[in-house]
Parts: sequence; C-alpha cells; structure tokens
Amino acid sequence: MKTTYGKALLITTLMFLTIVLNPNYAKSAVLTYSKTNDGVTFKLDKGVMQINVFRPDVIEVKYTSLSSLVPKQSLVVKKDSKSLTGFKVSEDNQEIVITTSRMKVKVNKSTNAIRYTDLHDVVILAEDESNGKAMTAATIAGIDTYKCETKFKSPVDEALFGLGCHPEDTLSINYKGRNQSMAIKYMTGAIPVLLSTKGYGLMWDNYAASDFYGTEDENTAYRYVSESGKMVDYYFFYGPEFDHIISLYRQTTGEAPMFGKWAFGLFQSQDRYQSQAEVLSVKDKYRNNKIPLDCIVQDWFYWEPNVIGSHVMDPGRYPNPKLMVDELHKDNVHAMISIWPVLAKGTPNYDELSKAGLLTDITWQNVMTKTFDNYYDAHNEKARQMYWKQAKEQLIAPYGWDAWWVDQCEPDNGALLDARRNASFATGKGIDYFNTYSLMHSTGLYNNWRKDIPGKRAFFLIRQSFAGEQRNAAALWSSDITCTFRAFKSQVPQAINACVSGIPYWTSDIGGYHYKWTAPKWSTPANRELFTRWFQFGVFSPIFRIHGKGERALFSDNWDAQTKAILLNYDNLRYRLLPYIYSLAWKVTHENYTIMRSLAFDFKDDRSVYNISDQYMFGPAFLVNPVTEQLYTGKISKATMSRNVYLPKSVKWIDFWTGKKLEGGQTIAADAPIETLPLYIKAGSIVPMGPFVQYATEKKADPTELRIYPGADAQFTIYEDENDNYNYEKGVYATIALSWNDRTKTLTIQNRKGTFPGMLRKRTFNVVLVRENHGVGVDTADKIDRTIVYDGKMKEVKF
Repeated sequence: MKTTYGKALLITTLMFLTIVLNPNYAKSAVLTYSKTNDGVTFKLDKGVMQINVFRPDVIEVKYTSLSSLVPKQSLVVKKDSKSLTGFKVSEDNQEIVITTSRMKVKVNKSTNAIRYTDLHDVVILAEDESNGKAMTAATIAGIDTYKCETKFKSPVDEALFGLGCHPEDTLSINYKGRNQSMAIKYMTGAIPVLLSTKGYGLMWDNYAASDFYGTEDENTAYRYVSESGKMVDYYFFYGPEFDHIISLYRQTTGEAPMFGKWAFGLFQSQDRYQSQAEVLSVKDKYRNNKIPLDCIVQDWFYWEPNVIGSHVMDPGRYPNPKLMVDELHKDNVHAMISIWPVLAKGTPNYDELSKAGLLTDITWQNVMTKTFDNYYDAHNEKARQMYWKQAKEQLIAPYGWDAWWVDQCEPDNGALLDARRNASFATGKGIDYFNTYSLMHSTGLYNNWRKDIPGKRAFFLIRQSFAGEQRNAAALWSSDITCTFRAFKSQVPQAINACVSGIPYWTSDIGGYHYKWTAPKWSTPANRELFTRWFQFGVFSPIFRIHGKGERALFSDNWDAQTKAILLNYDNLRYRLLPYIYSLAWKVTHENYTIMRSLAFDFKDDRSVYNISDQYMFGPAFLVNPVTEQLYTGKISKATMSRNVYLPKSVKWIDFWTGKKLEGGQTIAADAPIETLPLYIKAGSIVPMGPFVQYATEKKADPTELRIYPGADAQFTIYEDENDNYNYEKGVYATIALSWNDRTKTLTIQNRKGTFPGMLRKRTFNVVLVRENHGVGVDTADKIDRTIVYDGKMKEVKF
C-alpha cells in the first residue's frame, strides 16, 4: 500500500509542477469538470470551456481565457435547435470522453484540446494540441478586444469546401492550402461554414470580421481567426455524408422555406427600367414572342427626383404603379422591386427613424447624388418593425409587389470599415456584429412578411448572406460582377461553395452587371458568346435571373437569329425541367437538400473531384459542365469546340444530348459548340419533364414525360402543391414516389400521398427509356416507350 501511495503522490506532484512551471501547459490544463443537462463544463487553470451536446452528432464548443463565459444570445442558432440527447461521460488518465449514440468527444486533460472520433475511435477531426483554442488581447480600430482563434489538424488527403460566396476570388474551390478573408463588405461575402471530405462540418458562431488560413504547418492544419470576441464559439457537425452535415446545419440554424413555383422560372431585370411604360413593354415583348418568363424586376432610382428612402415611385414616370403591377399579374408575370436599407436625410422615413434613435452612423456614399445616406439599425427589433412598416405601407402593400430585392445590405460604406467597427448597434459594438447586418435585415423582412402578407410566399434576393440566412427566404446573388469571361468563370466555384455553406438558393447576374461601369456592346460576337454561355449556366443555377447594364432580354435586337434560337431553347429546357426542379425545392425544405451540389456531395470517395471547380451536380441526375472559356467567337458556325469533362467514377453516364453511354472515372473532351452545354445524366436517374409553357404555372404537368436513364436502380419523388401559399406547412401537398429496378426493368409508381385543392386526380405519364438518339435533348421524345394513365393508385410496369 505504501508503495502504491508513494507512486500516486509522486505522479500528482509531477503533474502539479508541470502545470505551475510550464506556461504553455498551464494555459490550458483541465482542473475540474462537471456534467450538466446539456453537456460538460470544464474549469481550466486559466479560463473556462463548455461543451454542449445539441444532438448526437452536433456539438458546440465554447472557450474563454477569462474567468467565466459571458452570456450570449446567438443570432445564428435557433433557440429551439437543441434536442433531448442522452450522452455519457467517462475518463481515463489522459482524457475526458463524452459519448453520444453517434460519436465521441475526447478532451485532453493536459491541454483541453479536443478530438472528435466515431464510435470505433477513428479520428474525424482534432484540434491542434498546442493552440487549438486561443484568445489574444488586441486593439482594433481603437477598440480593446480579444482575437478569438481555433486551429485544427488537416490530413494531407483532406479537401475543404464552403466559406460562402466571394465573387472576385480565385478560380479554386478547395480551401486546402489557401487562405480566405471572411469580412462581409462590397464584393466580398462570408458564411463561416466549412465542410470536409473527412465527413464533418464546422460553423464558427462569431460575427466579427475574420480570416481563414488554410496553409498552416505546410498545409497540415488550418486556423480560423476572428478579430473580436469574448469567447471561442464553434459547432461541429458529424455526417459523414455532406447531405447529413447540411441537414444538421439547417436544423441548428433554420430550415429554408419554399419559394413560389414562379420563382424557379426566368427573372428579367436590367439596370434600369425607367418608366411604367418600359416595364410593361418588356412584358409584352416576352409574351408576344412566346418566350417563357415569370418575373420582371424594377431596379433602383424609380424614386428620382425624390431621394433614396422616400419610398415614392416618381409619378411622372410611374403614373399608376398599382395598375402596372396589375397588368403584369394579368399576364401571369410576377413583380419584384428593389428597396434598400439606406435612407437620405430630409425624407419623412429618415426623420421618423432618426427621431426614434433607430439610425446608425454608417453611411453609403450615394454614387448618383454624391450624398452620404444612412443605414437603419437592423440589429434593433424596434427599428426593423418601423422600417418594415414604412416600406410595406408605402410600396409593398399599395401596389402588390411579389418579391423584394434586398440590395446594398453588407452594409456598404466603401473603405471606411473602421467606421463600421465603431458603429453602435442595439446589440453592441459594430466590431462584434460586422458580418450580421444582412442576416438581421432579412430577419425583419421575412418575419413581417409572414405576419402581414400571409397568402404569398416570401422571396428576398439578397446581396451577401451569413449563416442562418436561408431561414429568411433569402436567395443570394453574387453582387456587381463584371461582364467578362473571367468574372463568369469565377461564378461557378463561388456558386458551388455558397451552396456547400448551407445556402440553398444562389444566382448571378447572367451576363455580368457592368463593363467598366457602363453597358457592354451586347451585339458583338464576343458578348453574344459570353451571354449565351452564361445563360446556359443560369438554366442550371437554383435561381434563373438576367440582370445588368444594357439591353439583354431574350427578344433583344442585340441578339442575332442564331443567338435568339439558342437562348429560347435553353429557356424552354428550364421550364420543361420545372417538375424536377420544384420537387427538389421541396426536398430543400423538407429534407434540407442541396440542389446545386459540389461533386464531393455524391462522390466524396473519388479524390479526383476535390479540385474540380467548374463541374457540379444539379440535383441527383445532372452533371453540369459550364463552358467558361471563349471558344466560339470568330469561328464558323457549328465549329467543333470542346471542354474537358471528368466523369466521376463508380457510375455510368449518359449524354443528355445524344443518349450515348460513357464509363465513369475518365476525363473526356466533350463537344461544346455554342449551342451545347455539356450535360451528362447519372445512369440510374429518373427525370420528370413537363410540357412547354410560357410561365411556371400555365399548365398542369400533364402529360409528364418520365425519362428513365437505365444502368442502375433509380428513385425520384414528384412533389406538387398549390404553388404559392404556406398551406404546404400544414401538409397540403401531394407526392408520388417513383422507382426503377434496373435488373427487372420495372418502373413502380407508388400510391400518391396527400392532396391539395386543384390536384390532378388522373394524369398521364409518358415513359421514355433513354438510349442513343432516343429521349434526348429539349424536345418531347419522338417515340414514347409506354403511356401510363395514373389515378393515384400504385402501378408497376415492366419493360
């Protein structure tokens, strides 16, 4: 006994001396810990750490070097996102282990460094032992604060995706081995969400300007550093599949509501339509030329000669805005208007907000009037209510607008970023809320839209998103990009990474916004090629939208006959695919699905896809390969052009345009003449295609053409509802599950589930088994393999 006691005393003494004499050790050692209902709290020799178990596969880590954790109300995480989760706590000589039904969290007693493992102790992610979490005193913009930092190990074969949309960034997609600024400002976004091919995701719940460093320790580690905060606060999500990680992220931060079906059709916008007559003429030219369209957008300065924030449409140019919107509605065109969170002095709206103390001192230098106009305090609930009331009563409700373009919401005060840091919000100093203005602005818009306009689904087109913004019916667009092939090429990886960051709906200005701040000459062959290629990409973006300087509507005389024909063909393709796209939108809302998919979603085990920045999956079927190089201009019509396409391994692929079958795991030179966007369908896919229509809800999808791409088993669920209200939240919708057994060549159409007013009780499915030169391209199949009349009861058909 004496020997055992002596050894124990010696070990304890050595540990004590190590803690006291080794400053690095002393900064982070665990002294005591206690289990709570939500997790485990650790008292450190310097500071406190708290691990909260949100779900069996969602862990929150808080750490501070201060004496206690400061109370915090997250702006990103839903209050009700925790679920009752059982977990166990155990320990050995080296670690304290938290075990859930899906994973383990292991805390090193000596350093408080955390390792995340699966239930078989295989490491998923590990903090750096010496500097996994740190706080450093700093003075930023004259403000005394703490930099908050995390550092994680990163194996050589790991790939990292996400971190939002950075429109002018590099052409890369993988953040392994590269850095990224994470400060929201004009032309720069930030969504602090990262996904790894090792099967985990991270979200940093800090709102200060930050930086991601992906080149640490010769690319074997990465750091995330926020310039201000009182604690480290991050969330760990365990997949291992990307879809599950995104689902956990949205369960934690908020699910994305459904848009109206019209929002998946074509948006026509321009900088800028200047009168009621011009807006209606655009509508007439689309309808008279039989070009599918669903929305026309009124951009800024409709208020001129009034000033921004007046919420007045100039009566000289817009004599009857309600009649204008009514005329659009009569022709089944929706209407979106741009309303900014900026107000000029001298307007009643400015005065009302100013008198109530609800404006900030953050200003935008108005490029038109050369004045400095103020942002309202979107972090203030009272300000959000007043701002909404003004816009609703003066613009939205009187005229019946269907959607809101939320421009300029970074906020954009140019290079005066220290002014943003020193601004005062209701929640605190601007330095600590640098990145959350758009989130809080859209929170006020969405919550009030749901309350005051209950029968119409909200749609907000927003410039710069933050984590959680998807819950506010916000679609992210990539800001004021240039009308160049270089800008176009950058859009593809930025779109993919924005969607990997948990934002399901993304769009760009098709063609780009400006060329040296003027309109390019769209009639030149080079610009026709640019617009055509960008339009093809737009068809396979979650939101399909034309915008920018210069006339570029599909009827425009800037386009020659060939260009018009190509554009119309792709517009028709988008509309024929609406049964597919709208069903995927339902999966976004009900299953937290991602439509625009990094190849790592579906081919995570194929390392060849990790650095492919210009290919992606659009839903489960389409491999999309935008042509971002200027190949065609100056060449003769039908010239043979190509781009390299990697076909991911382990599956077969079918050319959408020819029906030719190809093996996966190879790179091919895909033909890409100007009229062809290389598209490949994964063998084992079912793609429902609707009729040719002029707007999204013109006809019921009857008959529906079911294209079956054989070579593997397939499943798809068709979703339908009333198209534009929130009754789907009450279960008012219908689904039809389809499955294809490739071995027995059998299509099964399951019993329809659910019902809604106006639902087709009986319908026709025209089934096409795709093969070479059969069931290809945009047109309806020339020969139907089987016609099935379906009345909602299960059908099983052998081929």
